[in-house]
Amino acid sequence: MMDERFGPAALALAGVTARVLGWRPDDFWAATPADVAAVLAAWRADDAAAGVDRAGLAMMMEQCPDG
Repeated sequence: MMDERFGPAALALAGVTARVLGWRPDDFWAATPADVAAVLAAWRADDAAAGVDRAGLAMMMEQCPDG
């Protein structure tokens, strides 16, 4: 029997990959769970080590405006 929480979890993860990685729905559904995990782990590790500079902050603010 399939876990009934799969749908909401998949939808949430698809939203994360769209916002963070710029993936479209087809990109998400074509990826394996290992693909998604590897890309998110690499993205997080790079950003955590480097921090955010002024240019990075400006880019994030442009991509995700408040309002």
